[in-house]
Amino acid sequence: MILGSIEAGGTKFVCAVGNENYEVIDKAIFPTIDPATTIGNCIAFFKKYPEMQAMSVASFGPIDIDKHSAKYGYITDTPKIKWSNCDFIGMLKRGLGQNLPIYFTTDVNGSVYGEYVNLKDQLPKADLVYYTIGTGVGAGAIQDGHFIGGVGAPEMGHVLVKRHPDDLNFTGICPYHGDCLEGLLCGPTFKARLGKRGEDVSDDDHVWDIMAYYAAQAVMQATSILRPARVIFGGSVSRPYFMERVRDQFRQLYNGYLEVGDLEEYITNPSVPGNGSATLGNFALAEKMLHQ
Repeated sequence: MILGSIEAGGTKFVCAVGNENYEVIDKAIFPTIDPATTIGNCIAFFKKYPEMQAMSVASFGPIDIDKHSAKYGYITDTPKIKWSNCDFIGMLKRGLGQNLPIYFTTDVNGSVYGEYVNLKDQLPKADLVYYTIGTGVGAGAIQDGHFIGGVGAPEMGHVLVKRHPDDLNFTGICPYHGDCLEGLLCGPTFKARLGKRGEDVSDDDHVWDIMAYYAAQAVMQATSILRPARVIFGGSVSRPYFMERVRDQFRQLYNGYLEVGDLEEYITNPSVPGNGSATLGNFALAEKMLHQ
């Protein structure tokens, strides 16, 4: 069995093919440029594997996952330049074959499903929330093996949060909401606040405390609304010293309102090594397509 995976992020696309054991056979990474170029690169990669039986695509959004919608399979009104109203799944099917089963979900749903596959035998109840903090901020949630969502996928990066007292003059960078969670916490806010990239910011810079304050509020929301077994942070911003700050801020802000257990185990980085959560999740979702 050959399964396909696309993790479509705002900075790069990670394409992979795997076997029935969800082991990666081949992998390629392409920069996120424009749809024709980027998706064209993906199609060329997967054409090397005509025996591929199914694929899952986990994409940045917003996306349309309503199969009754005229824009099912589209990236819709995204702030990502050149990608608004992109017929993502349609382009893949035109390049790889209309009969290829393709599961379509958000990038964070792909990641949270990979974590579910990896942790379901280790936790009494693998209800999880997964936040990615990178080019943007998004979150996926899974309960009883099913994604949380209604008419569409959740957009948990665009909730409002309380401003840090030392961050009142920063307007935020979300083109829709300004100072929503994404507008205050995503990777590009380093450049907007400090004039330099996040990787160039020292570990002891106060900006990490400010951003942890916002991430901790996201954990508060997830904890109070969904009561997960674990809240997982992935993405370029979610480094170990940042996670320590998030736990500290959560401890102070939530003030023990609900019992969540050991914070080292409750607020964590991904359990799948090598940023592989979404790829693992995609392989499992692609296989599910074959049994529907």
